[in-house]
Parts: sequence; C-alpha cells; structure tokens
Amino acid sequence: MLTNDLPAVALDHHDFAHTGPGTLAGRYMRRFWQPVCHAHDVAPGRTLPIRIMSENFTIYRGESGAPHVTTFRCPHRGTQLSAGWVEGDALRCYYHGWKYDATGQCIEQPAEIESFAHKVRIATYPAIEYLGLIFAYLGEGEPPPLPRFPDFEATPGIYDWDSYDRRCNFFQNLENSLDNSHVGFVHRDHGAAFDGLVDRPVISVEENEWGISVNVKRTSGAERTTYIGLPNSYYMYALPLLPELGWLKSLFWWVPIDDENHRQFVVRKLPLTGEAAEQYRERIAARQAAFDLNHSDLADEVLSGRVARDEIDAGRTQLIRFQDDVAQVGQGAIADREHERLGHSDVGIIYLRKIWARELKALAEGNPIKQWDHPADMIPTPHRGPGPRPVSESRA
Repeated sequence: MLTNDLPAVALDHHDFAHTGPGTLAGRYMRRFWQPVCHAHDVAPGRTLPIRIMSENFTIYRGESGAPHVTTFRCPHRGTQLSAGWVEGDALRCYYHGWKYDATGQCIEQPAEIESFAHKVRIATYPAIEYLGLIFAYLGEGEPPPLPRFPDFEATPGIYDWDSYDRRCNFFQNLENSLDNSHVGFVHRDHGAAFDGLVDRPVISVEENEWGISVNVKRTSGAERTTYIGLPNSYYMYALPLLPELGWLKSLFWWVPIDDENHRQFVVRKLPLTGEAAEQYRERIAARQAAFDLNHSDLADEVLSGRVARDEIDAGRTQLIRFQDDVAQVGQGAIADREHERLGHSDVGIIYLRKIWARELKALAEGNPIKQWDHPADMIPTPHRGPGPRPVSESRA
C-alpha cells in the first residue's frame, strides 16, 4: 500500500518517461543541473517564460547580467511574472507592482496601505551561465557542483549552439544516442557519410564516474568512443551544420518540456577566431534561412501517410533531425517499452535502463543516489580507422 498521496506511476522505478512534479523520475532529474535556455535568449533587463518537466518558470536576467530563475506566477493574483519589469536584480509584477528581490522576498506592495511584504516570498532556484547556456537547479536542498568541461573552456574559438524541440518523450532521444545500429537505415539518404553502415557493430558499455562509456567497433575496422553523462547528457565528436569543418567536440542535453515533448540543447566548440568566425556565422545564417520546411512538421506528414519519405526536399530542411523525428516520434509520444523485443544491438539501451532503474529504486527507498561527476580527462574520440564515417548522432 502506498504511504503518500503520489500516483502509483510516481513510485515505479522502471518509469523513466514521467518527470512532472512528484514523480520519481522527476525528483531524480531535479537533483541535477539542467540547461533551461540559451544565454543569448535573455538579455540584461529581460524576462523569459519557460516550461521544464511539466512546470512553468520565469527566467530573468538582472541589470547586473546575473541570471535568475523563479516561479511562474505572482502569488498576489496569479498573473504571469514574465510580463513584468526587471529593476536591478529584482522583478516587479506587471499587474499590481509587487516587487521581489533576487532571493524571492517581496520587498514592495505599492497599493497596500499597510504592507505585509515581509510575509510573502516566491520560490527561486540557483542559476548559472556556462558555455552559452543558462543552467538551473530545480531540486531541493543544496545543488551539486555544476559539471565542467575544461577542454571546452581552454580551446580558442567560438561556441556554436544548435538546439530544437521534438514531439516525443526525452528518454527516446537519450536512448537513440546509444543505438548505433539505426545509422545505416534511418540516415541512409544522407549521402556517402552513411553508406555501408548496415554492418553489425560490436558495442561495449561500461559504467564510469560520469555515466556510461560507449565503445563501438565495426567490421570495417572503424571505431570510436562516446560518453553518456547521467542522467541525460552526451559527449561525442560530431559534424556541425557545415560538415566541411570536420569533427567537433559536442555536448548534448535532452531536457523534458513535458512528458510528450522535449528540447535538445547542443553546444559545440569551433576552432575559429576573428574573420573566420564572422564568416562562419554568416554562412550558418544563410544555411538556416534555406531551411524553409520545419523538420517536425515534415515528420508528422510522413507519419500520417500524407507524404512519402523520399518526396522530402532534403535541401529545405535539417535532414538528420527530420530523419530522427520520424524514427523517435514514430515510437509514439511515449514509447511502449513493455512490448519491445530487444536484441544484442540494444546492449547500450539495456545498460542505460538498468542504471536509471537502480538510481530510481535507491531514491524511492530513501537511499543515496550516485553523484555523477565529469572528470577533466574524459574526452570522447572521433571516428578512427577505415570505412564510412559514422555521423548519425551529430544532430546537424
């Protein structure tokens, strides 16, 4: 018998899909820093409403430049706080002017004859800007240290951000990063880079201090190593939107918007400075402008049967993203894992689920969970050896 008011699904340590307030997976995810927006999306003195793990929040950047994350609505009459004004590092409500400092304490109630501001406080959450993203800690208690990537910090160059929303559960994208056998099929229309990748990859996985090491060897002799950072990140060499730049170190996070939608955040470090960096930005802008067909909408057209996959004009959309949309959204908004028939090629997916289930079980029973930490020397390897170039996970 349950001893609290949470729904049964909230206590199922094999339920990775539901991350809303009170769910077991949601409590787990909130124990780690999550990227919530791009830093350039919130200028000093501006606000932004966001939705993460089925909860709404307000992000604002103080006039000092510091990012802040707080609750979505003003407790006075419930209006949306992102419609208000940033004053210094405080936020003033649009409706009646109640003002909250950076700690969430109400400090002004202009319309009240006798202020009771000292009795009113809104929730705030630790926020840090790093690698061009704003990370928030949405859990209880003191946050763990934010994972750092010194090799990204030390290398000269510019950051490149390439993020998108996908209309399915976040765990489907996380699992896809461990699915090396899908490359030669889902992405077979992506040109020579994927030709021949229908062999049987030999996949070995191992738990480490950050999550899972994944080594993939193909019959051609090709080999590479990537890393899953628990609970929901990924570190690998990938090709950018302009593949002639070659393989780049890339960081991925898959963050739930709600149980049926998620956002992928991507950061790459490009070894470009000065004029070369400016030329890259111009070329990327032109390339993005050429994508006048939305990859998610196209995937819906294919999955509904209204358009055949081979009728898609690859030059007008982000092809790999569209292809992964079809595969992952095609599993359903939330994949039915109960009736799957897994094989040897799914060893990485099976391993990921075992670790997640272990950690959720520990959390449910009140036992310590593993504190994942990214060591500075844990750097992935690019494709090595002969044969085609495996770029499926580039999400370019």
